Amino acid sequence: MPLQQRKKPEADLRRNYTINMQVGLIITLLVLIGLFRTNLNIDRDLDFEEQPQRIVQLEDIIQTSQQETPPPPPRPRVPEEVPNDEILEDDFFDFDFDDSHLSDLPPPPPPSDEDEDFEYQIFEVVEDEPYPLGGLDAIYNNLNYPEIARRAGIEGVVVIQFVVDENGNVSDFTVLRDIGGGTANAAIEAIQSTEWAPGRQRGRAVPVRFQIPVRFVLHSR
Repeated sequence: MPLQQRKKPEADLRRNYTINMQVGLIITLLVLIGLFRTNLNIDRDLDFEEQPQRIVQLEDIIQTSQQETPPPPPRPRVPEEVPNDEILEDDFFDFDFDDSHLSDLPPPPPPSDEDEDFEYQIFEVVEDEPYPLGGLDAIYNNLNYPEIARRAGIEGVVVIQFVVDENGNVSDFTVLRDIGGGTANAAIEAIQSTEWAPGRQRGRAVPVRFQIPVRFVLHSR
């Protein structure tokens, strides 16, 4: 038979397991309670000084405008001294004169031709424009359709510019638009053969630069 090993009663841990467990828990609780009381005493002994809270107050910034200082006025000129021997004596003038001889003066001369030419002006715009006596029908009654334009079948509008003077005479012709075939010359001859009333500015007859369209239509002739 094998020999059974026997343990000593002091070496058997299972025998005192419950007692050792309870003793260990009690010792652990006592240590924790001691540490907890120690921390509370430390917190009570510490004295914290509360720092006063600083309040920052924001102030409104007032916007200022810089005023420009005007420049100083110029310094007055220092008067120069004049020697006594150069001081001039004040002259006294007599303004009383006899104007009776003015009535004996001759009248002013009449304006010369040069003055009239200088005042001559051709108006571009007037209050009352010149117009043909009898209306536009008077121009078309004097209009002869050129034979060359008739054969070529030329139709259209010719624009003529001219000057009507203060007596109703026409001159200074300028062709602003031409359709060819001698129509421009025919329009000028019709305008020259027509009597014109002069233009007026403020009730006065004045020379006026004027323009008029002349229409050439074959079927109307």
